[in-house]
Amino acid sequence: GWQASMKIGSLSYIPWNRLPVQLMSQVRVYTSNGQKKDLGSEDTNRSAHEETPHKVETGRQDTTSAGQKQSSLKQPIQVKVKAVLKKREYGPKYTQNNFITGVRAINEFCLKSSDLDQLRKIKRRSPHDDTETFTVYLRSDVEAKSLEVWGSPEALARERKRRKEAEIKYRENLFRNQRLLWEYKEFFGNTKPRSSTATMFFKGPGKVVMVAICINGLNFFFKLLAWVYTGSASMFSEAIHSLADTCNQALLALGISQSARTPDPSHPYGFTNMRYIASLISGVGIFMMGAGLSWYHGIIGLLQPHPVESLLWAYCILAGSLVSEGATLLVAINEIRRSARAKGLSFYQYVVQSRDPSTNVVLLEDAAAVLSVAVAATCMGLTSLTGNPYYDSVGSLGVGTLLGTVSAFLIYTNTEALLGRSIEPEQLQRLTELLESDPVVRAIHDVKATDMGMSKVRFKAEVDFDGRVVTRSYLEKQDIEQLLQEIQQVKTLEELEAFMLKHGENIIDTLGAEVDRLEKDLKQRNPDVRHVDLEIL
Repeated sequence: GWQASMKIGSLSYIPWNRLPVQLMSQVRVYTSNGQKKDLGSEDTNRSAHEETPHKVETGRQDTTSAGQKQSSLKQPIQVKVKAVLKKREYGPKYTQNNFITGVRAINEFCLKSSDLDQLRKIKRRSPHDDTETFTVYLRSDVEAKSLEVWGSPEALARERKRRKEAEIKYRENLFRNQRLLWEYKEFFGNTKPRSSTATMFFKGPGKVVMVAICINGLNFFFKLLAWVYTGSASMFSEAIHSLADTCNQALLALGISQSARTPDPSHPYGFTNMRYIASLISGVGIFMMGAGLSWYHGIIGLLQPHPVESLLWAYCILAGSLVSEGATLLVAINEIRRSARAKGLSFYQYVVQSRDPSTNVVLLEDAAAVLSVAVAATCMGLTSLTGNPYYDSVGSLGVGTLLGTVSAFLIYTNTEALLGRSIEPEQLQRLTELLESDPVVRAIHDVKATDMGMSKVRFKAEVDFDGRVVTRSYLEKQDIEQLLQEIQQVKTLEELEAFMLKHGENIIDTLGAEVDRLEKDLKQRNPDVRHVDLEIL
């Protein structure tokens, strides 16, 4: 403090810090290894040791000054000590705690399986449904082993480049390798059982499509002969209709075979949508070939009418076509009824939702074929009775309009399926209630359930988990007495950090196990749900 007052002009100033104040402050910073460091301590007692003579008029002023000094000495300033754990800086990229699988270690770091035998093996919870645990390795250990094997990062980079070039070369020669493999099987005989792709055409939608291809092919051949003999525009429309049906159903067969392919890294969710793509192209083909040519021929018949020859053979062929198309229609109806009954849907719902696009196409094409045969026979009969060829041309226009309507419906339903429409609200509500009824779930948000086609649903939701329930689930599997002893042995920050890290990681694993359990329950109670993505809030 200042020992004397400062005089400026005629005024006298006595600074506030002349009063005696006792200040005690202490700051401690704890590092992660439990050491503590005193950054500064100060115990300052400031008082006036030298007396400056002042003239005091009354003894009352001296008494007041002495009381203030004594009061300030009895009220020190106190600072609370707060222990903080020093924040650890990890940097923008930190991979020291990363785990990688053995396959990835071999592929990415150019190691052999024998090289991994000497590394630390860690058992972790498996992300796959068929296994509970699997073995992983620390990435830092694998990186150190790769440098030990290859000598330097440059040598490892050269080996990676060499393997990449070899992989590209193999892909370029893939067709040649497949050809050699086919020749090898032909030479030594293929003893493998019939593939699942071939058996698909002997039951279900595949059987319906194959029956339709055979019948429509025969119908096209006979209708074409009848049109050549009679020159009827309606018969020409019927021939084009049968040709379009045959080509479209061949395309459906290709879509069915492609949809049976197993998923690969480029298509992790498989090729199921190939059926919808084939049905969409089929709808466009019906519109272009069937409706377009029928309209064209009908308009030409109206503009340039010509007499129609004997229609006896045309009637016979139409009658045979009606029987064959009706038989195919019955096969498609029975298949859809069976599938709809298995899904718990009505016939109409199954068709409108396009649950089986291949069978839907056959059903609608054959229904249109039966109706178009009736339209063509009616118009040809009117032409025979009246001798007016305009009725025959109108029949061609009617068949084209019918095909256009069918193609528009197919294009719409298959486009909706390919866009990824949502599932029914009732089914979504059941899935939501199943999650919310679980004790570990507080709330769910941003729920999305997409129909991926062919009764495959992808479910996604953000879940707010109850940390207390998850922690209790972890504690129920522990020895509480032993856990209490561990807590009582914690004396330093080092021991506290080790205790929290150990049990914190175990609680996170418990949370992951709860997520797996919820996903498994969703799939078991709803077989249509194939892919579940639960995000933790």
